[in-house]
Amino acid sequence: MLKKIIVLCLLAILYSCGSSNKVRTTTTTKPKPKTTVKKPVVTSSSKNTSGSKTEILEATSKVGVTSDNVKTYISQFSEIAKDNMRQHGIPSSITMAQGILESGAGTGTLSVKANNHFGIKCHTGWTGESVRHDDDAAQECFRKYDHASESYRDHSLFLTSRSRYATLFKLEKGDYVAWAKGLKAAGYATDPKYPDKLIGLIERYELYKLDEEVLGGSYKSIAKVSEMPLDSTSYRVVQGDTLYSISKKFNLTVEQLVQLNNLPSNAISIGQILKIKS
Repeated sequence: MLKKIIVLCLLAILYSCGSSNKVRTTTTTKPKPKTTVKKPVVTSSSKNTSGSKTEILEATSKVGVTSDNVKTYISQFSEIAKDNMRQHGIPSSITMAQGILESGAGTGTLSVKANNHFGIKCHTGWTGESVRHDDDAAQECFRKYDHASESYRDHSLFLTSRSRYATLFKLEKGDYVAWAKGLKAAGYATDPKYPDKLIGLIERYELYKLDEEVLGGSYKSIAKVSEMPLDSTSYRVVQGDTLYSISKKFNLTVEQLVQLNNLPSNAISIGQILKIKS
């Protein structure tokens, strides 16, 4: 009996020693770090690298206006045109006609976005604000003004400060026909019909009366182009005319009319004189 007790005690001691040597381990799965994908930051700026403000404008080719639009424009800017005539000697009629034509009677992109009513480009030496606009070339630099009156003043300074326009100031102040042709000859515009368009606007809206108001007794009237008799080779455009209707009237094609008159497009204006025979 004693032996059995001793054997049991030895077995108990051996078991307890074996169990104390066991080591429990646990496996911990380390979580993978989350990958953060950074989205690109999109920025926009209204300034170029030189720090000057520049706007990118959508190009416009032609602007359609009504006679009421033109008359409203004239009433809005005629006094400014007359003041500039008194100060700088440029006929009010010419200034107003150019303003109407270049700005689309104030509805064109440049006049709306940049208060530029005369299509004056930046040129060397311009330090003011500017805008980009498609013209003879894509995205050309044009001057930008805070107010339209500044555009009118700059138009006068532009003509008086450049030697190529010096011959204009030797002309009679009331001779808008000579001034219109002189502007084209001096290189103000590339459109071969530029003088005809100015003269047509001046006579249709009687802008020559503005010159008469400024000059008073020294005003000398000239023969109106719209009243001059035409020979059998010419035709004066009237309201409702199109190149197509004129071509049918004189048994021509539109292409022949365009070539005869060296037209840059199919656009024509009331009072414009077209060749119908070579």
